[in-house]
Amino acid sequence: MAASINKKELLHLAKLARLNLSEREEVKLLDDLKEILEYVTKLNELDTSDVEPMTGGTELTNIFREDQERQDTLRGQGREAFPESKEGSLSVPKVLKNND
Repeated sequence: MAASINKKELLHLAKLARLNLSEREEVKLLDDLKEILEYVTKLNELDTSDVEPMTGGTELTNIFREDQERQDTLRGQGREAFPESKEGSLSVPKVLKNND
């Protein structure tokens, strides 16, 4: 049985998705959705009984590096770029203005 969609269903989906479609967009989207559903129907006709389900899109794996202790540059050479500091924190000029 071929899956299909009509204008009433399209408008319901558009409402759920909070889409305001023009008449032209409705026609285009309805045609696109019909084409997609026809393609999915064709895919459902394939025999996939011998196909193992996928668990991921690629064979790539995460590569983690070992944690290594390193010197914090803000405590060393980077600190001279900040003329002021308070209680171990860097002090920078305000960038937001209060409009009160």
